[in-house]
Amino acid sequence: MTIPATSADATALLGVYARVGPLFVAGEGSELIAEDGTRYLDFVAGIAVNALGYNSPVIRDAVLRALDAGLIHVSNLYRTEPGERLAAELTKSLGGGGQAFFCNSGAEANEGAFKFARKWSKKTDIVAFSGSFHGRLFASLAATDRPDYRRPFEPLLAGVQIVPLGDVEAAQQAITADRTAAVIIEPVQGEGGVRPVPAEFLAFLREQCDACGCALIFDEVQCGLGRTGTLFASEQTGVTPDMYTLAKPLGGGLPMGAILVSDAIAAALAPGDHATTFGGGPFVATVAHDVVRTIAEPEFLAAVRAKGAWLGDRLQRLAASSALVREARGRGLMWGLELNEVAAPIVAAARERQLLVLTAGPTVLRIVPPLTITREDLERGVTILGEVLA
Repeated sequence: MTIPATSADATALLGVYARVGPLFVAGEGSELIAEDGTRYLDFVAGIAVNALGYNSPVIRDAVLRALDAGLIHVSNLYRTEPGERLAAELTKSLGGGGQAFFCNSGAEANEGAFKFARKWSKKTDIVAFSGSFHGRLFASLAATDRPDYRRPFEPLLAGVQIVPLGDVEAAQQAITADRTAAVIIEPVQGEGGVRPVPAEFLAFLREQCDACGCALIFDEVQCGLGRTGTLFASEQTGVTPDMYTLAKPLGGGLPMGAILVSDAIAAALAPGDHATTFGGGPFVATVAHDVVRTIAEPEFLAAVRAKGAWLGDRLQRLAASSALVREARGRGLMWGLELNEVAAPIVAAARERQLLVLTAGPTVLRIVPPLTITREDLERGVTILGEVLA
């Protein structure tokens, strides 16, 4: 692969990210390639975005086909085939029924879901849970359990309550028939430490929402679209929400988010209730359609489950053998290692050995490689992690 020459300068970028490491100029498979040609095994995948890895033929072919059509953007004032086809593909995956709204990110998807829930329920309040992360816009940030993120931008959306995850009594008190419009939860928390939520708690929330006439929203921005070995993470729990919010891998690296809504909520919405200039445009929808179809193949998902089971076993053994690791937890190819100390130095040490991992809170190492990663690359990455943690 030819490494392009660069003349990069980060000083013109707003400093809201503390970027680290080398300058990356290319990617291939499960590796990122730095400007000096060094290859880094990537257990980050663009923060669970690059599900099909780098230089994927699926994405390359879809991009070229979309370019050949000559439609990058038309606006949602008119019909285009790619967005309609993608919506049909996603709603078919739910077993039929429901409708899709496309936007540009996970935060936008959650903001839109809150609006839809308010319109449908004719109520105002939102219930979220400790450890949650739903975005950094004004409503999604209000529902995110990161006080340091929220504090500089308060007051945020009023009427949002964050209750302890798994606390049935606290949830019963918070979810009320007279005020609650929606309950939002990640079936597997991502930024909050890679924590799978027990199926029993999700089932309780489903019952409570039904009893109180409020919408249950599953934020599957990070854990959805094959990451846990099923197309939707909640499939493994047997619980169905009123709305799914999706993003990260959906556009294959292009900005794309979606809200999948039940027929009942869709019926409450009318032209003008919500809008987006770029959401679901023909270019990105063409790519997203091929990404979804690839991930949804039973053989693809079975391979994710098999690799995830292998990875989970190795990480459990690593946790048992390392005094630094308190616990390994996760599903599919979404895992966290809870450490007995801060995780940032471990991330840096791994990067020095050409392995990219990231954190999920101060003391958790997060592992979210491309779903196409080989068993050999998983073995290589776990071996490096073991060396760093030894």
